[in-house]
Amino acid sequence: MTFLNKDYEVPKSNSNYTKLQDGENTFRVLGSAIVGWQYWTKDKKPVRQKEVFTETPEDAKLDNGQFKPKHFWAFPVWNYEEKAVQIYEVTQATIQQAIMALVKNEKWGDPKGYDISITKTGADLETKYAVMPNPHSELVEGITEAYEAKKINLDALYKGENPFGEEKKEDTDGHTSPEDLAKDF
Repeated sequence: MTFLNKDYEVPKSNSNYTKLQDGENTFRVLGSAIVGWQYWTKDKKPVRQKEVFTETPEDAKLDNGQFKPKHFWAFPVWNYEEKAVQIYEVTQATIQQAIMALVKNEKWGDPKGYDISITKTGADLETKYAVMPNPHSELVEGITEAYEAKKINLDALYKGENPFGEEKKEDTDGHTSPEDLAKDF
């Protein structure tokens, strides 16, 4: 016997959040997005709200001495690599702009109807992202059931709570459909 079985694979991260890896990352959007602004505290915790921050909070981690909150989108996805329902939080403007262009394009539209592949290359300030839609397709069997079983409440992110709690809230004005996102641009 060898040290490790030849079929052995290192276990996946088992995270509830999508983290883009180097290379191609493919996912399917499963639900509507929430949008807002976020910053990180000195204790490395995210703080999110729907409106832009107008003052620098005392607990904010500063970036080169400046308070720089980021605009974010958060939405549920099926991560094909992880084979899991996760939340994908997007703060990169290049990714947001590319997805928004797809949403606004009548041939692509709502990203719940097709997979999206994001290729990540480079590192740190040299990181680049290429966003590519895949042909429209039906969801693979079992993904809808896995999503419904997760009971995700994205609005909990605004309160600093776990969005994977026991209760799932229905869509509220905090949720933004891709069509509504397109109206804002």
